[in-house]
Amino acid sequence: MNPYQVFKYVPLSVLQVLARFVAYIIMRMPNASLTRAININLSLVAPALSAAKKQALIKDIVLHQYLSSVESVKSWAMSPEWSIKQVRDVHNKDILLEGLNNPNGMLAIVPHLGTWEMMNAWLNQFGAPTIMYKPMKGNITNDFVLQGRSRLNATLVPTDASGVKAIFKTLKQGGFSIILPDHVPEPSGGVVVPFFGIETLSSTLSSKLASKTKCALVGLSCIRRDDGRGFDIYCYKLDDPALYDRNVSTAAHALNQAMEGMIYDNFSHYMWGYRRFKQIPIIGNPYRADKAALADFIHAHHNNDNRNEKANNGNSTNLSENTKDS
Repeated sequence: MNPYQVFKYVPLSVLQVLARFVAYIIMRMPNASLTRAININLSLVAPALSAAKKQALIKDIVLHQYLSSVESVKSWAMSPEWSIKQVRDVHNKDILLEGLNNPNGMLAIVPHLGTWEMMNAWLNQFGAPTIMYKPMKGNITNDFVLQGRSRLNATLVPTDASGVKAIFKTLKQGGFSIILPDHVPEPSGGVVVPFFGIETLSSTLSSKLASKTKCALVGLSCIRRDDGRGFDIYCYKLDDPALYDRNVSTAAHALNQAMEGMIYDNFSHYMWGYRRFKQIPIIGNPYRADKAALADFIHAHHNNDNRNEKANNGNSTNLSENTKDS
């Protein structure tokens, strides 16, 4: 038996308590890789935050990231029916249903926001999506995750040209697929456009598929409820014409902006521990940059690039007020 199967017998509430304990320990390790990545990301995207607000936000982000991790493992260990029962409410479900009925197919845009793995089983009730799957490191871990996802109706395809063709075919047939488009792509599969005001390498796959098929684009997130009892799903209608622009830079930028809107709604639930900004043209990799050089870049960017007024004077200064309570 795969050792991960033990999670099948541990109540979710117990796993969440363990996650909270680990998060508590990590917050007392300021040099931990996770907190360092979060700190750098917040310095890049929300430089106007006060030190107190930033520290409180880091605490929330660390907690949510560990909670999402154990919840994802639990969902892989359990049956799809169990995961479906964890969903308490669906906001703007009509947007999703409209997208699924689009004759050109639907592409679900799912950033690394909340516990997206818990949502997979629920979404698979509506059909048999084609989803890219990249094998995880370690045979034991990969076998466990693959077994969990194989219980769904989804068709798993590799993250290469053959997988792209499979998704394209699915959309052309009026089906749907799910893509997490906020990862760092290979240079050949991306363009440098702003994400939270930072010029960085961004994926073009979703944009190219949308441009070629004219499929519906629906943003989805699965967020833990404030009372900790289950999850709510949020649906977003992504219909900005720029999302379908033939110019991949224009389309990718529009998609980044759409994801920013989704993330701002539940800012502390985003996986800010992910090193999303590994390829910034001016400074390179900020996670390996000299502290002084990084500070100079952030200072110059904050002062000289009069970026989105809403981000600097609204969202970025009130992030701690907009996040979910822990």
